[in-house]
Amino acid sequence: MFSYNSELAIAHTLKEKLLSIIDASPSSNEARVLLKDWIKLAQNSGINELKRCANTYIRYFNEICNSFDIPYTNACIEGFNNKIKVIKRIAFGYRNFDRFRNRILHCCNK
Repeated sequence: MFSYNSELAIAHTLKEKLLSIIDASPSSNEARVLLKDWIKLAQNSGINELKRCANTYIRYFNEICNSFDIPYTNACIEGFNNKIKVIKRIAFGYRNFDRFRNRILHCCNK
């Protein structure tokens, strides 16, 4: 497929390069250098979507680099919030708050 579409080959290469940076889990100082290089490559790729992605990385550059030093995320909380929203959507509203609360606690404590 890469021989048919050069943009696909470029996008795949840049995606793999970004994943290798994330998987290497460098310190924030090392990540700054690696991400700056990746951003330059993405901006020069000629692919609009990658340029927009690079601009987003530039806008949140310090926060992204700090995430390499601090391993904490709010992913668990976001997962619980998503489960609660799904329960609300499926149930069309509980009449009894205690039952609704118990359902949430049952689903989130697995």
